[in-house]
Amino acid sequence: MRYSLQDMIHVIGHRNPDTDSIASAIGYAWLKREIDHVDAAAFRAGQVNTQSKFALDSFGASTPALLEDASPRFGAITLTPKVVTPETPLSYACQLYIDSEQPVPVVDARGMAIGLVTGKGTFMYLMQHFDKADSATMREILDVPCIVSTDCDVPSFVSSDRIADQRDVLVRNRREFFLVVDQNGKYEGICKGIDLLQPPKMQLILVDHNEVNQAVIGLADAELLEVLDHHRIGTMSTTMPIAFHVDVVGSCSTLIAERMRLARITPPSSIAGMLLSGLLSDTLVFKSPTTTARDRACGSWLAWSAFNTDDAELQMQKYGDELLRAGADVTGRTATDMCSADFKQFEAGRMRFGVAQVEVTNYEEIEMRVDEIRDELRLQQQRLGLDFSALLITDVVKTNSLLVFGDDARLLGKIPFARKRPGVYDLPGVVSRKKQVLPPILALLNE
Repeated sequence: MRYSLQDMIHVIGHRNPDTDSIASAIGYAWLKREIDHVDAAAFRAGQVNTQSKFALDSFGASTPALLEDASPRFGAITLTPKVVTPETPLSYACQLYIDSEQPVPVVDARGMAIGLVTGKGTFMYLMQHFDKADSATMREILDVPCIVSTDCDVPSFVSSDRIADQRDVLVRNRREFFLVVDQNGKYEGICKGIDLLQPPKMQLILVDHNEVNQAVIGLADAELLEVLDHHRIGTMSTTMPIAFHVDVVGSCSTLIAERMRLARITPPSSIAGMLLSGLLSDTLVFKSPTTTARDRACGSWLAWSAFNTDDAELQMQKYGDELLRAGADVTGRTATDMCSADFKQFEAGRMRFGVAQVEVTNYEEIEMRVDEIRDELRLQQQRLGLDFSALLITDVVKTNSLLVFGDDARLLGKIPFARKRPGVYDLPGVVSRKKQVLPPILALLNE
């Protein structure tokens, strides 16, 4: 049975991943393999942004595979018994059935699934020819193409489809086995009906987030093993106790680097470089108010492994500036792209809202597109069913921000920021969504 993806521990960050989310998944998966000797791999729940790609390229790290939905799929419960063609003698198919104790798939020359040779089908064929037993031997009766007893009405499912989406078909068909095919209908295997009722769950470790609405789709259908984060504690419940660690540092990469130091394990340059990238990105090269002494200490430690030079501190500063600039170029980016960049959803006071963040090196180009951005935020608000949407535009050079709202008069009249123009607020000295923007909004909504 192909349980490889289920047996693997999937280390994954939040949707619309930023560099810290990507780096944390890569770093923690490596650490789990080194310390716990488990099959852990890094995954991402969304597209890699420009800054993360710059970091991956800079340190020669592999981009984590995309995992958009953690719900069980048919491919996870697929069995791969020997197959036969329609012309294969029924006697041979019967022997395979006896040896494997499961149906025999019938596949044509193109690899398309035709049906299954089952005990029931074979018995029905024999009953039809029972009166010929006197004039023909049993071998002659069975020496016919197996297609004559093939059940061609067996439902088939695409291996990449969610099992939960086909529950109604499964309920209507009280079969023991089903066919599994690819997107083009080509045979991949068979699956047991009983396995469909309790499919194996994908094992997950969440990094850089702990809120359900920011997690990969299908979280409720997966087995959550652990959470490692540095944000506020959101709404999350589990059926079993799990390792849950949230700490007050500037980046999740810091928490992973600390665990490496505690275990006295030095990561290779590619891993150290990615964790350093996540740390520098989230702390804006130690300029963000979220920065702690622990972040600085881990930054210095990671820099030595990442650059392997005597001037690692200088290299870190230089690289940090390049990293921020790589993520701050909005030339050619659409309003949709910017409004979904590092977008996170929140809930407070019976209201659901989202705040995205994009970094720039100056406001000149972005201010000319504010109306376009506001239009997109309104569309995003409607599309996601939110009460309001906002975009935090952060100038990483001057360490100031603009907060742009789509439309919500109820909130805009009370928000504790200086109004610059309709729907746009000036936030001098503000760079952190987590520590400087989100708290006053949450406090306002919870009044």
